[in-house]
This record gives sequence, structure tokens and C-alpha cells, in this order.
Amino acid sequence: MYAIEINGLSKSFRGMYAVNDLSLKVPVGAIYGFIGENGSGKSTTEKLICGHLVADKGEIKLFGRDYTDPGVRVKVGALIENAGCFPGSSVYTNLMMQAINLNLENAHEEIMRVLKIVRMEDNVHLKFKKCSLGMKQRIGIAMALMGSPKLLILDEPINGLDADGMRIMREILVEVVTTQNCTVFISSHILGELEKIATHYGIIRRGKLVQEISAKEMESRARVFVSLKVKDTEGAKKVLKERFAVVKEEEEYLRVYDEENVESIVECLLKNGHAVSEISKNKIGLEEYYIELMSEKERE
Repeated sequence: MYAIEINGLSKSFRGMYAVNDLSLKVPVGAIYGFIGENGSGKSTTEKLICGHLVADKGEIKLFGRDYTDPGVRVKVGALIENAGCFPGSSVYTNLMMQAINLNLENAHEEIMRVLKIVRMEDNVHLKFKKCSLGMKQRIGIAMALMGSPKLLILDEPINGLDADGMRIMREILVEVVTTQNCTVFISSHILGELEKIATHYGIIRRGKLVQEISAKEMESRARVFVSLKVKDTEGAKKVLKERFAVVKEEEEYLRVYDEENVESIVECLLKNGHAVSEISKNKIGLEEYYIELMSEKERE
């Protein structure tokens, strides 16, 4: 069984498809990174899952049941676009209104529970309008976590956050999955941060799924490269290109792709008078993997 299973989903606006015959599967317990360029259909897909939009065609199942089933809808928490809080009210008051809306018992205990998860238990009396962007995002997640949902859907929750804010958000999401038995479906443009926590990825382009892959599978497919630094970058690059298929310049470093024999690279450079000051073996990250995949699709 999957937390989310989508088959042949389509949604158009004025004759233009935002989501076009989309199918994907999100395993229970995953942190599923949903990635794609602006206008690719990420937010539309999330709104369809949440029931904010009605699909033209296709099927959405949550935990094996139709997404409109009231019994499964109560298992879903979401933060789409913003928290929708009243600026002049306190953090506590905004959460209390959400608790009343959800008809939750023991509202005070539930509010304090979710505030502790998002590291906001010391800010209950702070007015929402005085909260930082990171705090507002965490309040939104706290609201989405009320009632202990089993699926959390987040639309760009780390955009605009500083380094510390992104770190806190990562910690919260990992904790939600590991201690609250929750599945997280998250869209983001900040792929370097997403890569640190995601277990699975769905890559969407122009409303269609380009690839669905686990983090482990991506790691095994990612291209290997040797990164090195020399004094004469241009000269060394010319020498390496005579022997190795793919050599690129990245800021002050040279990269030799698809070659794991570091000794052969060093030997080649030394024979041609180029001393190596730094060298390391690496694999491309999610951002580069994504860029390469999109480039391949453009050429097709």
C-alpha cells in the first residue's frame, strides 16, 4: 500500500494542461521530494491531492482509498502557499481556532504538542505578524500536524529561509516521519536542502512525470567525477581532454567525469608538468542530476 497513488491525473486551465496524465506512487513513511521548474505542475498536483481542485480525469488514492473518502481525508495535513493565520492574533489563538475548526478534543494539549514539534512552545503569546518567515512556516506546519495526520503535504516550505531556518525545518520533517509515523510529500526549489532528507523523488516537467526514483537508486546512478585543482587550469584542462572523455571547469576546479582512477589522472598531469594541489573523488548531487536529466529531455 502507498500513502499516495496517482494514476492518469490531468487538470487543465482554459485548455492548457497544468497536469497531464500524471502517475506516481509515494511509499508509506517516505519523505518524497516533488521537484520541477516553475509552472511544471507541482502546486496544482498538491492542490488536487488536497481536494482544493477537481481533476479533469484520473485517480487519486490515499492509503489505498479514494482521496474523497472522509475516513482518509482526516489523515491528511497540508501547508499550501501560506499558513492562513490572523496577523493580529497570537500563535496560540490561531492554533486554537484551527483546533475548533477540526473539532479536536483536548485542544490545549494538542496545541502544545504540535508547538513542541516545531520548536515554538516558547512563543505561544507572540502575535503572528511579529513572527519571522521561518517561524510563520513552522506555525503553518504545526497547524497541519494538528490531529496527528498520517500524510503531510507541503508546498515550498523552505523557500526564503536562512541557513538556520532550513536546518530547523529539516530536523522537524525528519522527526515528523520518525516519531509521528507520518509520510511527507514536499515540493521545493532548494534541491541541495531537499537532498539531505528525501528518501524518494518525483521529477515533473510540463505536467508530466519525468522520473520517479529513490534516493538510493539516484545515488547508484549518479555520475562519478574526480575534482582537482592545479595552478594552470587551462593548460591542465587541455591535457586531460586528450585522454579523458568528459572534462569540465567548475569555478577554480577541474572535473574529470566517469573516471574513478585518481592515480591515472595525477600521473597524466605530472607527465605534462602540472602539479596537483587538491584532488578528491565525488558523485554529482541532486541538483546536477536534475539539470542533466532536464537537458536530456530538452534534446529528445
